[in-house]
Amino acid sequence: MVPFSLFLALKYLKPKRSVLSVVTVIAVIGVMLGVAALIIVNSVMNGFGNMWKQKILSFKPHVTVVGQRGGIEQEESLCRAIEQIPGVTGVGPVVVTRTLMRYENRIATPVVIGVDPLRAGKISRAPQQTFPTFDVENEGVVLGRDLADRLAVAPGNKLLIYSPRNVMANDEMYLPVEVVARGVFDMGMRDYDGEFVFASLDVARSLAGLIRGAHALHIVATDPMNTDALTDRIRKTIGSGYAIRTWREEDRVLFDALATEKVMMLILLGLVALVGIFCVTCVLIIVAYQKTNEIGLLKALGFSSLRIMATFVLYGWIQCLAGILAGLGLAFLVLHNLTGIARGLACYGLLVFPKAIYGLSEIPWETSAIEVEAIVLGVLFAGTLASLIPAWRAARLDPVEALRNE
Repeated sequence: MVPFSLFLALKYLKPKRSVLSVVTVIAVIGVMLGVAALIIVNSVMNGFGNMWKQKILSFKPHVTVVGQRGGIEQEESLCRAIEQIPGVTGVGPVVVTRTLMRYENRIATPVVIGVDPLRAGKISRAPQQTFPTFDVENEGVVLGRDLADRLAVAPGNKLLIYSPRNVMANDEMYLPVEVVARGVFDMGMRDYDGEFVFASLDVARSLAGLIRGAHALHIVATDPMNTDALTDRIRKTIGSGYAIRTWREEDRVLFDALATEKVMMLILLGLVALVGIFCVTCVLIIVAYQKTNEIGLLKALGFSSLRIMATFVLYGWIQCLAGILAGLGLAFLVLHNLTGIARGLACYGLLVFPKAIYGLSEIPWETSAIEVEAIVLGVLFAGTLASLIPAWRAARLDPVEALRNE
């Protein structure tokens, strides 16, 4: 048997050709839009964070070892020692330097990463994302896709790379190194595809002014999410003459900024949900005013104030639940068609996700069940609070005053 308070709340919700029915629909739509906006933005922000994390972990090292007083001299012996540490899947020496690259009349300033061809595939996934082949031997280089497009370079073209020592030296001139483009890698991230070039260690050393050694050791871990224990084992193995940095430390600013932006976006879009909640309050106030005589009659017949109050709280709950369910449906409908929606808008000249700005080639999104549950419970809690004020006012009506106009 349906409780009387719920029965009465459902009775009030029956659509009628009046302003009240229109306002009720508007309130439900307001809650729906607020819930949908919160879930969509939260999912996209989660997708951004996870996508960037995935791109970073697939291109950059999980742990970096650098010398505290400059370069690393005994790089090969250190690599062999680190390879024996449990939790290490790959390690290799690298030489990293900013350069000036020229092809015909076009120039760029990429970062050249000198790698050991035999170890490159163990410290980065770029070799697996390269077409036609990852070949850095015999003055071969591999460019990022965006950089190759900007220079109009194709595999087989010859390029000139100028050493940064030309800028630092006052009375010396260093000739450029002629290299051959052997491949193009595509990591799907602008910061990598447009800024990096892979070369051999010998070419990178020549550009950086090194005779031997390396700038750093790049290490890939089995579990990149838990590198604290690994860094301790590495430090015990190689000694105290080296500094060890993890990927979290290298990109802390990026993830801190992303977390801050996510919080601010949720706060701002939470105001949209609050607008819908206020609409629910307005509907309850109108209902309480229109049903004053009916409420007075019920109280005169012996219905308690608590049951009257429960009627209006349930009325508000039903509106919020309807808006929440509709918002969940709308949010997942938009998320599953996000790429198609973006492409459709692009046909009309509206670019909602340009790679030049966001750095990624697609719109990422990932829904967290815990966060969706928190949004739903938060909106339902706010709706309950918004329903208490008009419910409390209706419950306080004096039956004599309420029936005086009958």
